[in-house]
Amino acid sequence: MDLILPQPSERQKDFLRERHRFVAFGGARGGGKSFAVRMKAKLLCLAYPGIRVCIVRKTYPELKSNHIDALAAELASVAVYRSTSREFAFINGSRIFMRACRTDGELTKFQGTEYDVVFIDEATQFSEEAFRTISATVRGVNSFPKRVYLTCNPGGVGHGWVKRLFIDRRFKPGERPGDYSFIKSLVTDNPALALSDPDYAERLRALPPKLRRAWLEGDWDVFDGQFFEEFRDVPEHYGDRLFTHVIEPFEIPREWQIYRSYDFGYGKPFDVSWWAVDFDGRAYLILQLYGASSPNVGLKWTPDRQFEEIAKIEREHRWLKGKNIYGVADPSIWDSSRGDAIIDSAERRFISFEPGDNARIAGWMQCHYRLAFDGEGRPMVYFFNTCREAIRTLPLLVYSKTSPEDLDTDGEDHFADSFRYFCMSRPIAPRRAESAHERLPDDPLDLRVRYGKYVYS
Repeated sequence: MDLILPQPSERQKDFLRERHRFVAFGGARGGGKSFAVRMKAKLLCLAYPGIRVCIVRKTYPELKSNHIDALAAELASVAVYRSTSREFAFINGSRIFMRACRTDGELTKFQGTEYDVVFIDEATQFSEEAFRTISATVRGVNSFPKRVYLTCNPGGVGHGWVKRLFIDRRFKPGERPGDYSFIKSLVTDNPALALSDPDYAERLRALPPKLRRAWLEGDWDVFDGQFFEEFRDVPEHYGDRLFTHVIEPFEIPREWQIYRSYDFGYGKPFDVSWWAVDFDGRAYLILQLYGASSPNVGLKWTPDRQFEEIAKIEREHRWLKGKNIYGVADPSIWDSSRGDAIIDSAERRFISFEPGDNARIAGWMQCHYRLAFDGEGRPMVYFFNTCREAIRTLPLLVYSKTSPEDLDTDGEDHFADSFRYFCMSRPIAPRRAESAHERLPDDPLDLRVRYGKYVYS
């Protein structure tokens, strides 16, 4: 029997040729991801009789509409779909299993199963735990390839780990860089879609700026639901004004006040940020010590080790030594209900803190006030480009699904909390909409964010 395969696009051909252990494909809407998954799965089953392939999505209705119905028609001559076991059985013994995983609580059904190749479709809808658990099913003693293929767009709960592994290529111990490959495919790389729906790209171009950058251009630095959507780590021009939060370091005048903010962590990242404040009250993040920022800063530094390093930096760094530094910290370090309080370790090293105001919503609003641009394109906070962990983590944070005004605490929010404690230690007032309106441009870059009766630009 003959199986006729349509001609793939150039990017889809790259995907079909890939032999890395982990391969991510896509990065924008309309890049031909579902088609590529089905073709790769079919070719593997035809090339390796007896191979076990699995396609995973969040729900079975998604599997049916994106893959099952299409595969049933495409494989009519070589495979049959068994609805009870949700699998395609090939005449040569190969299998394509269809599996759904709506929540991390359903990961237990993957325990004890073995596949040779797994496709995680729309991977950014899955947590990193789900990715690791599903990937662990790829095993077996045979000669078949052992691979995990992912399709993905910017956004979703899994945005951070997909971006870390495949876009930023920032690997943790035990992760081998040579195992990971990313193939970017945009709507412009999918001629089949251009023929079947010629207006699709134009509809993407008509989206609001952030969605357009994510869905049309495959920009992983912006996505729907971004909590600090006003943050600009890449400069953007509007007329003769430059909008950015990230700048080159400069020498700090001795007269400026220095602040230290601290978010405690043991067994997880901690953050220590040093801020310089000028005579206008504008803040500059000048230095940062982060729990996962380098091989020399381990995730499990004890409090004593953390404060020893803070004391050393403040003794030796030219911007800090001899300065009267105002410290503000996570209020939990004063908790002595389970023994000595963490603050005791700091005070033994003559490092002083005041408890940070932990009002979350008010604190986040102060962060927004600081990040807001005025009519001249100047915010009330800048970040030195050497503070890489702050610049990396802030754009990744998203809104909570259960508390719409709050931040999703499942994200890497350690610097954000430290930032919030600092902002609450020096609260500033927002600009009222009626006074701001006269000075703000009609901004096509969507730099203004509206909160009730105020406009923060």
